[in-house]
Amino acid sequence: MTTRRWVAFALLALLCMNAQAQVRAWLDRDRIASGETTTLNIAAPALDVAPDYAPLQRDFELSQRSSQRSVSIVNGATTIHTQYSVVLQPRRDGVITIPALRVGGNRMSPPLTLTVTPASSVPARAGDVAFIDAQLDDAHPYVQQAVGLKLRLFYAVPLVSGQLDQPEPQGATLRKVGQDLQYSQEMAGRRYNVVERRYLLIGEHSGRVLLPGARFRGQGVGGFFDDLFGDGRRPLAADSPARTLDIRPIPANAPQPWLPLNDLRLRYSTMPGRVRAGEATTVTVEAVADGAVASQLPELVLDAGGAAQVFPDPLQSDETFEDGRPRTTLTRKFSIVPARAGALSIAAPRIEWWDVRGAVPRTATLPPIALDVAPGAAGTPAAVDATATTATTTQAGEDGRIRIPGIQGRILPWAALAALFAVLWFVTLMWGLHRRPVVVAAPTEGPSPSPAPHPDLRRALADGDLGTIADALRASATPPVHDLDALRDRLADPAQRNAVEQLQRARWAGGDPRAARDAVRAAFARGLRWRTDAPAPRADPLPPLYPPA
Repeated sequence: MTTRRWVAFALLALLCMNAQAQVRAWLDRDRIASGETTTLNIAAPALDVAPDYAPLQRDFELSQRSSQRSVSIVNGATTIHTQYSVVLQPRRDGVITIPALRVGGNRMSPPLTLTVTPASSVPARAGDVAFIDAQLDDAHPYVQQAVGLKLRLFYAVPLVSGQLDQPEPQGATLRKVGQDLQYSQEMAGRRYNVVERRYLLIGEHSGRVLLPGARFRGQGVGGFFDDLFGDGRRPLAADSPARTLDIRPIPANAPQPWLPLNDLRLRYSTMPGRVRAGEATTVTVEAVADGAVASQLPELVLDAGGAAQVFPDPLQSDETFEDGRPRTTLTRKFSIVPARAGALSIAAPRIEWWDVRGAVPRTATLPPIALDVAPGAAGTPAAVDATATTATTTQAGEDGRIRIPGIQGRILPWAALAALFAVLWFVTLMWGLHRRPVVVAAPTEGPSPSPAPHPDLRRALADGDLGTIADALRASATPPVHDLDALRDRLADPAQRNAVEQLQRARWAGGDPRAARDAVRAAFARGLRWRTDAPAPRADPLPPLYPPA
């Protein structure tokens, strides 16, 4: 009987721990200024009772309590999730700990931390019914430097409708980042509701760039006499002044490829323990870049120099917006298989960048990875020596399967033939597409003008990957082309044709992605230059994939 009680007690404790692990808590903003508010959210499945907010009243004023429910069905099981929210206004500045709150019986929410900074300077138009405050991270950035723009719309009356717009400047790209934040703030003796919107601004060339002012137009609910003698609505309008950015050119002593940042830090987040020859071990490298988005950063690579095989996982990126500018964390895991026992040294990533605050070149790197590789365990297959010449012959086993060097296990002959047929079909298809006829516009008199690049192309050149840039280039042609080879044949500028070739090599032939991106940005910054003597269409040697009915 005693044993059964202990088992029941252990099961009950396990269920309680599992239920507690399912309780989530988060703040919509974990760093605010004095006088501002933040929203605490607590969610858990099968939650029917609101959390006990009493422990919060010592450090916060509570308002706008709400709840919402959602239903999810997984593998036939229905679960009801409930989320409770409450708006918190801190009573003091500093770092405030939000304690664990009791949630429906014995479950507890995890504790959180909120940082409250002293109140910032009051905007010039504080006291108006509605006004806009615009803040630039850097008014004197370098070319291709990511600049944060934060817009805050303040309004002191409830809104019925409204539209907040920020026009795009000439000579720079502007992209909205994340979702709008909503909170309240007391300023100049008045309580305001605030909508915060963030943008990423990247200058395309040096010189002065005019950033137009933001514009808000809407309707709000008026006061007592408006409600008594009218419909209670009043028009609201707010505008921010235009700003001028002085964009600096790339310094002569800057490292290439050009990478302007506020800070860059590298670290090993995981390191291998005991390592054996022929067995895989993992290393995780993390890079934190202050002042850039993921598309601007180079890839993280490890070089074992032939003493081991290195298999990188896909690059993981996390983009946030801190201190008014972008902040990106890159994480990549590498699987390392030593070829032999003994000392193994792996070169660490090395990234050269430009310090925009100190105006000096810098290099971010890590110490090499030094491993003492033990002999492989008995029965462990030996790793393939990366320095050895790969054999192209195959060996057939007694069971009729084919052994391919460098690949574990054996495959049947028909599988190898099917793979070979697929490769040949793909090569034939690519050859046929390459020789498809090119449709060009009729020749015109005089040189072809250089129209301004399409907005989609400007955005792709500023912060898109190679695939996005290729799609934008094809879409910029009139009519659009199906492949970059056809686009290259229609271009008149040798630099633009060379940039397209670099882009193709980087995507499909192992070329340098960073160098290709820089070449495309420089060549197409002012639009595409078309030939006036385009070649005649060539006959397609392949029949159509789907013949007309």
